[in-house]
Amino acid sequence: MEETGLSKSGAIVRVGVFLFLAFTGQLILPWLILPFGLLVAAALGTFASAALATLLCLRMFERSPLADVGLRWHASALKNVGTGLCIGIGAALLVTVVPCLLRMAEYQSHPETPFQLSSILFVSVILVFGVIGEEILFRGYGFQLLAGTFGEYQSLLPVSVLFAAVHAGNPNSTSLSLFITFLWGVLLGFAFLRSGDLWLPIAIHFGWNVTLPLAGVQLSGFTMGLTGYNLVWKASDLWSGGTYGPEGGLVTLLVIPLVFYAIYRAPLERQTPFLMQNLYSQIKEE
Repeated sequence: MEETGLSKSGAIVRVGVFLFLAFTGQLILPWLILPFGLLVAAALGTFASAALATLLCLRMFERSPLADVGLRWHASALKNVGTGLCIGIGAALLVTVVPCLLRMAEYQSHPETPFQLSSILFVSVILVFGVIGEEILFRGYGFQLLAGTFGEYQSLLPVSVLFAAVHAGNPNSTSLSLFITFLWGVLLGFAFLRSGDLWLPIAIHFGWNVTLPLAGVQLSGFTMGLTGYNLVWKASDLWSGGTYGPEGGLVTLLVIPLVFYAIYRAPLERQTPFLMQNLYSQIKEE
């Protein structure tokens, strides 16, 4: 594997190639699977385009395998996955269960979408692919190369802006939902920087994404209806997020600092990402 000590212009060129490949794939690949529905097309299209773009760039520029983007299985990986799932699921429960306890919302039967284990398993698998795809795309090759060249936190905000921008086309998105998605991008980027691998942000992201539809609410504008029950809000759309779901409401905005604290305090063994070795070696020398 080659060293990653690049000039800034060299890093920008490589990131530009990565983004071109990834977003070209985003425009083409979903159309191949669109007959299966928008959610399936978006999730699998994101996964395929991000994985292919990452693999091509790693092989062309770094001569390294896909695992070097933060997907190597190491001694702490399982712990990171478990920690991330607890954080993601816990956050989703806070924005659904607590409003019920405060009488801001209540559960009502929805027989049109009865409980079906097969549907839950299918949606869970689709969400796994979607989450891994988004994390490879936004916390993978491009982000790590920028962070290794320009600095960790100097790269965190612009990539999080891009993360929010691609969600602008989701059904029923709002200015508030985009701002909250930006904050989630910051949180997931921070999770990567805390762990040094993609397992922690993948697990947080999946825990959140799979719990919300199981809790009877929309996920980023998508309604799935998996359990036969819906969470019906008594509070205004400003609090609940309306038809976009909790990710577009003030309830989630209030929970985000708790998620940040949980990531900050989580007992993690930080790894050294391959694409950021140059930055880390400079820090040690100083």
